[in-house]
Amino acid sequence: MTTEQDNRLPPPDVRQQWDTVPYPAAAADRYRAEGLWQPRTIPGALRETVRAHPDRVAVVTPGVRWTYADLDRHSDVIAAGLLDAGLHPGESVILQITNSALAVATWYGLLKAGLIPVCTLAIHRRHEIEEIARQTRASAHLVQADLRGFDLVAFADEIRRLVPSIRLLATIGGRPGASGQERIEDLVDRPLSDAQAARLARIDANTDLDAPAVFQLSGGTTGVPKVIPRLHPEYWYNAVATARWWGFTPQDRLGFGLPLVHNAGATNALHAAHSVGAALLLATPVADDLLALMDDERATWFMSPPGLMNEYLRHPRFDGAFASVNSCVLTAAKVPRELFDAIEARGVHVTQAFGMTEGLFLFTPRDASPHLRASTVGVPISPLDEVVMLEPGTLRPTPPGEIGELCARGPYTVPGYLGVPVGTDSAFTPDGFYRSGDLVRAHHLDDLVAYSIEGRVKDLINRGGEKVNAEEVERILLGHELVVDAALVAMPDERLGERACAYLVCRPDGPLPTLDDVRDYLEKFGLARFKWPERIEFVDALPRTPIGKISKQWLREDIVRRLGGPRT
Repeated sequence: MTTEQDNRLPPPDVRQQWDTVPYPAAAADRYRAEGLWQPRTIPGALRETVRAHPDRVAVVTPGVRWTYADLDRHSDVIAAGLLDAGLHPGESVILQITNSALAVATWYGLLKAGLIPVCTLAIHRRHEIEEIARQTRASAHLVQADLRGFDLVAFADEIRRLVPSIRLLATIGGRPGASGQERIEDLVDRPLSDAQAARLARIDANTDLDAPAVFQLSGGTTGVPKVIPRLHPEYWYNAVATARWWGFTPQDRLGFGLPLVHNAGATNALHAAHSVGAALLLATPVADDLLALMDDERATWFMSPPGLMNEYLRHPRFDGAFASVNSCVLTAAKVPRELFDAIEARGVHVTQAFGMTEGLFLFTPRDASPHLRASTVGVPISPLDEVVMLEPGTLRPTPPGEIGELCARGPYTVPGYLGVPVGTDSAFTPDGFYRSGDLVRAHHLDDLVAYSIEGRVKDLINRGGEKVNAEEVERILLGHELVVDAALVAMPDERLGERACAYLVCRPDGPLPTLDDVRDYLEKFGLARFKWPERIEFVDALPRTPIGKISKQWLREDIVRRLGGPRT
């Protein structure tokens, strides 16, 4: 039974006070004045779509089909249930869940309850989750209880013992009657009382739009990721800008298989679809599941890392799944021209996208030339995005035509990380540009300045003081007639500190190249000798992260194991 005390908002001192870097006042005023930032929460924006399109399909997953009215109702009762379970607006909740309709409803339910989702992945483990939970002072941990191969419920119990602030364990896919858990399935079909509805309305009306709505994580490959606070107005605008770029309408159906709670999932798929009344077609990236869903529902838009597209191209349902797709967006990794051409040869229009969880997105225009769409990741998606290229480690602008570090600020690029005071973070310039760590080259094509990704500032191998850009060598290795995929990583060396090791995926119908073969090829190409790999490992496929990027961290650890342990 809900009491009158439960229905009141908690006193002000219950709400978390977060150490965040505010947007500069003048910039924030401009974003509001130009209508980019609206004075509403993400749930408030969703409700506007619900009122306009209550009976349109909002989300489809294998076996589930919800309208906007269904999604609104389910997320309302989840929000009320989590508050009744003892959580308070302003508290944070660690998420380790996979793609499902319940995940969508829970995402909006958390936001409607004034709770802050902390967007970790199901593959994160104690090293990351314990520290992230401490940084965000998490009050609850929501896990996928039926995850194959790993017991996230037992893992969450371990984290709860390590992090005293966590009071509640919630699950999706948990066993009925399981003790010590708040099952989302038990909440989703409960009736919503008038008192609960009134409480949710008061939470929305009292939400501080300058306080964090969502905590995302930085994409760093070393150490525990930094926490990125995203705000209601700028985060929803990020999605609105995406939807406008691709021209989404209520008739669109967006195919998506990457992790929902990752930044791309939230902004480019979930919120973008729901900003206009379109349908989100959500599955895992497994070809049998995702392509069947897209085929059955006549998908009009699709986003995927290029590494998965070769599998999709070979699948018998590819042509049906992509028959209605007007934009196949490749993201999260460099697109080989051969793959671009192979997809377009099947009658599918290919574009590219590049983004960072801290903010800036670059997309290639749909009507751009094939050369621009194949060779660049495009241009900024907002008219108020600001982009500069700096020489790495300096504040000097990159000379025209040279490769430089991509730096950005704008209406959806954050001004700082959680808990890192302004002026103390080397990831931001003194005038507020975020230093992405990505190396880019500017190209003047189709009367636009479009950017190509040329590597990472930090993806360097330090060979006795000489720096080797791994992506530069990888691109050259991909030109070898026997090589299908390649990754270059540092291996420890007693004398030089690091040497380069190449992991190669080779054609199954050909011989394996020797190290001398590869060196001969690189010499003929004209690559400096100090950049050559000094060891080769052959693998059937390169390991990838859940969003399709090559897992360099796994490869670095693997070569250490192969060498028999760390060498210093």
